[in-house]
Amino acid sequence: MESRELARHWRYEELPGVDLLRARYVRKSFLRHTHEQFVIAAVVDGVEVFHHGGGDQYAGAGALALVNPDTPHTGRAGVPEGWRYGAVYPSSEVVGAIAAETTSLRGAVGFVRPVVDDPYAVGVVHQVLRAAEEGNALAADTLLRVVVTRLLWVNGGALPRRDVRSAGARNAGRAREVLEARMAAPPSLERLAGELGTSPFALLRAFREVHGMPPHAWLTNARVERARRLLEAGTAPAEAAVVVGFSDQSHLNRHFSRIVGVPPGAYQRERKNVQESA
Repeated sequence: MESRELARHWRYEELPGVDLLRARYVRKSFLRHTHEQFVIAAVVDGVEVFHHGGGDQYAGAGALALVNPDTPHTGRAGVPEGWRYGAVYPSSEVVGAIAAETTSLRGAVGFVRPVVDDPYAVGVVHQVLRAAEEGNALAADTLLRVVVTRLLWVNGGALPRRDVRSAGARNAGRAREVLEARMAAPPSLERLAGELGTSPFALLRAFREVHGMPPHAWLTNARVERARRLLEAGTAPAEAAVVVGFSDQSHLNRHFSRIVGVPPGAYQRERKNVQESA
């Protein structure tokens, strides 16, 4: 495998609600983060290791790494030569519609196991990406439905419901609302806990339990997600960095690349190309 790192993160206008990625990473290390969409990552060379559900998961050649929306995970190379993969990121609406049409699953559906060995499905994911690159809308749409259906049949299930009942869980939800509203100038943990009428350590423990990461890590992820929306709307990366609370563009670049997989400038150029071709 080549040592040079390459990545393209883009959208195809004929696949609404789906992000696409081709990448080869060697030294890349993804921060603990979440996605609003599903992650269906098909590894063709090397090994990816990602922390998920309390332990490290390994996806080698011929395997898929599967992550449900809003599920914290990381990502790094599992072998010195890194890993090469392609990924599709369908929204919950896209997956839900496919599940309702082709399976008996209903409600909030997702993947049960985070790694599935399935060379055939890996090949279909890469066919989806190839069809999108070639502008073959019929093939891209058909093959996406084929691979999502297959994975739901072999590894699908109902997602557990999270009922916010305890005072700690309610405080974690309120803390998230505060951080979303004051993203550019968030309070300290002590001040935030005081505003919510709890202690810093109690809030930290509750936030971890509910959101899967401490407040500062969650805030970094939320800032990157909001920066994505701003970049898609045409905001310059330097301006987006300030709006979401990063100190400067280099600060945004570092975190954006370690969560999305590409720098914000490259991300925005791909979105601009889609808009111009639509």
